[in-house]
Order: sequence, then structure tokens, then C-alpha cells
Amino acid sequence: MIYRIALLPGDGIGQEVIPVAQAVLEAAGLDARFTEWPIGWSCFEQEGTALPPETLAAVREADAALLGAVSSPSRRVAGYRSPVVGLRRELNLYACIRPVRTPPLPGARPNVDLVVVRENSEGLYVGQEERNGDTAIARRVITAGASRRIAEWALSYARRHDRQRITLVHKANVLRETCGLFRESALDVLDGTDGIQVDELLVDTAAYQLVRNPERFDVIVTTNLFGDILSDAASAWGGGLGIAASANIGEHHAVFEPVHGSAPDIARRGIANPLAAFGAAVLLLDHLGETERAQSVRAAVDSALGAGLWTPDLGGSATTAQVTEYVINRLHQYSAGVSSH
Repeated sequence: MIYRIALLPGDGIGQEVIPVAQAVLEAAGLDARFTEWPIGWSCFEQEGTALPPETLAAVREADAALLGAVSSPSRRVAGYRSPVVGLRRELNLYACIRPVRTPPLPGARPNVDLVVVRENSEGLYVGQEERNGDTAIARRVITAGASRRIAEWALSYARRHDRQRITLVHKANVLRETCGLFRESALDVLDGTDGIQVDELLVDTAAYQLVRNPERFDVIVTTNLFGDILSDAASAWGGGLGIAASANIGEHHAVFEPVHGSAPDIARRGIANPLAAFGAAVLLLDHLGETERAQSVRAAVDSALGAGLWTPDLGGSATTAQVTEYVINRLHQYSAGVSSH
């Protein structure tokens, strides 16, 4: 099968890490046709939109998309809307998945292996805000349907990946209507699940436990804003944002991305860490059912870290090109080893 992969480099270091992620996918032996499409702030400056219709159409038609990074203005700009939020809304990418595991780095905390499953379509990120003088109001939208759907997705994920525990995170003791509905709807799905332990934590307790005892977590399922914050905090145990990757998945479409952002301060200097983009490629391969290739890329990334191929964000001096070359060479070695048997 020849896959159709839409590449969305975007802004800043996205322009550097997405091309090398494509090279890694090709080195892993993925049979795919890659096409590149504009997105982000520079696209908005040139075309008046951060998410052109042709880009959205290309992602709809693709088997998967690989997104680099997008910059967002710190000031209000007329007509600008987040293209990432736009993709999630237009393609109904309701599940955001952020895996975190102990990396092969000196001093890394052992035995951390968790996944944050974040409801990606509603909550405080629906963009329903208004300002009246000195008062600003945001609506937090929670529905029973979306809450059940993300719980079902988390349960399916746990079963597919042999996970043993799902922790439901909320703040229903204070946000009694919104978090209360999320909690009740999710527990309707999760209660009585055979073979998988289900527990629940208030979000502040969950944040404390992520800092103090991350090994207790296996799969976390939570609302949009809470999942955004908790997954960033958890990434510290996985080597930081320079390694963290995420998946945005819906019924028919999927977009994979590194979490690090556009990092304009290091753009075009050749020192961006490509490993988060390679991690996004691993998630993409897993989604396509290319499990062996995903495992090979994951092993090559671990090998690079274990060999000390560290970019400056990890305390090293390796360049983007050096890390990429090492990972691709390892993939070629794996391929040669497989073919020789």
C-alpha cells in the first residue's frame, strides 16, 4: 500500500524538523507519497489565512499528516485564527494522545511509562469568549457525548496497548456541572471494565502526583485544558519538550506533531532537536498499523540518546543534521540485519 502523507512544516524550526522526519520515514521503509502544504503565521502573512482551504483539503485526503510547528502572534490580529485549533475542529480530531516514557538519558527517572489522553474538541478551548469593559468571560463547553467518546477511546487504547490502569482526572468537586458531567459520562463507560483498573483524581492532586510519583500513572484521561497542562508537565519525565510528540486523532483523520513549538530563537541555526518530530513519526506509523517500522524508529531514537547525540536543549552540542544522520544510519543497519536473516 502506498500511503498519502501530508507534510505541514509551518513556522520556525518546523521548517527544519519536518523534512528530516520525512527522511526518517523513508529510511524506515514506509512506502508513501509525501506532499507539502502551507500553514501557520508566515502563511497568514502571505495569504491572509493560517489554514488555506487547499491545505485543509489535502489533510482530509491524506492517510495522515505530519505537522511541524506554528507561530502565533502575542497580540490580537484581525482575521488570524489558530490553524491547529482549526484542524482539530474541521477534521473532528477529538483525541489528543501524549505518551511519556523514561528516556535513555543520564539521571532520567526510571519506570515512567504513561499516556495522557486529552479530550480535544471542547472545554475552554471552544473559543467562546467575550469582553465587556473590565470583565472577560469564557464559556467551558462539556457534553456527555464527547466525554463518553474520549473515555471509549482511552479504553480502546488501553486494551490495544496492554495498559493496566486508567485514571480519570477532573475537578468535579468545584466545577460541579461541567466536570461533573464529564466525570459521570466517562464513568458510565469505564465502570465495570474487565481487566483494567479504573481510578479518579482531582486535577490538582493529579498534578502533584505527576511531580512526585509519576510511576503510579498508566493512562490518564481528562478534559481539554487539564490535558494540555498535565501532558506538558509530564513531558519533563520523558526528556522535555524537545522529545515530546503528540497525536490528534479522529474517526477519519489524524495529525501528528512535535510539541516543542516554532522556537524562533533557534530557527535556521541547525540546532533544533529533531527527536520530537521523529517521535511524531513513530505515532504516525503506529496509527497506520506499521508497528515494526514504528518500533525501529523508536529504537533508533533511543540509540541516539544513549550514544550521546544530544542537541543543546538536552545539554549537548549535536546538530539537527548529525542526529538525523545517526538515526537514519541505525535504521539502515536494522534493515540490513532483518534482510540478512
